[in-house]
Amino acid sequence: MSIRLADQIIHKAAWLYYAHGLRQDEVARALNISRASVATYLRRARETGIVTISTSTQLFAEDGLARRLEDALRLDSVWVVPTAGDAAMASDVPVVAANVFLGLIDRGARIGVAWGQTVYTIADLMAHADLQDVTVVQLCGNLGAPYSYRPDECTMEIARRLNAKGLNFYAPLVLSTEQLAAALRAEPVIRDQLDGIASCDIALFSVGTTGPGSHIVRCGAIDRSELDALRRVGGVCVIAGRVIDASGQAVDCSYNRRLISADLDAIRAISKRLVVVQDADKFEALKAAIRGGFCTHLVVDADMARRLLDDTTLKTSRN
Repeated sequence: MSIRLADQIIHKAAWLYYAHGLRQDEVARALNISRASVATYLRRARETGIVTISTSTQLFAEDGLARRLEDALRLDSVWVVPTAGDAAMASDVPVVAANVFLGLIDRGARIGVAWGQTVYTIADLMAHADLQDVTVVQLCGNLGAPYSYRPDECTMEIARRLNAKGLNFYAPLVLSTEQLAAALRAEPVIRDQLDGIASCDIALFSVGTTGPGSHIVRCGAIDRSELDALRRVGGVCVIAGRVIDASGQAVDCSYNRRLISADLDAIRAISKRLVVVQDADKFEALKAAIRGGFCTHLVVDADMARRLLDDTTLKTSRN
């Protein structure tokens, strides 16, 4: 149900107060209204049920920019968050994404989770929910680096928040040789887990870059010189550890063949694919993911949404 224009201020007040934990005087300053008005709006929010965060995410889904982006890119749903700098809604991409993600999960769902700082931030912001018969599946092998946003950490934190069953990959993300990776993928326990990814109902991931700050370099999955070489032959985006080109296809390289990670077709087979991007330098990577058909649901800020709309070369390849 659409939010009436007259009720939008109530939703904004509820969002800031309940999702961000702002005091009433801080909400008043952010929205340029009196504290008495904030108290009135919050009371009305409680009385009408607006305080449920899943309802308040409509603020971001009903934005005209979001509607245009859905139509232009043929996406199922888009949420556009004001770019950081808006006093009332600054830096809300992971907050909105956490609540959108919860709203997409049905009873008995099987969830595929990638990794990285964005995914872990979303996990850390998620409310606790006692969902029934939900399984959270790690989409790729693990890393030895001591980062909180490793694949296993992201998977298990989301499983913990949902009171769900978590399935980790007990294998490295990258093997030393292609032969060793092929042999490990053929092991029944690994093969069964990889084969089961396509049966997931929803996937949550961000996109990585192949630029200087790439997370697969920082975590030790690949060295800088090898990734630079992949970039020179067209690698622009990283999804679940895999390097893809601007058209959304896997780069034919030894690195990709040494991975224990979801097959790209298996990811595309998942019906709901929620992509969350909050960094401006991920524009080219996001375009590649969209072209490759990896995105059905999208959370971005307004600047990124405008850049996507203004890019006349962007074409989707939805399955």
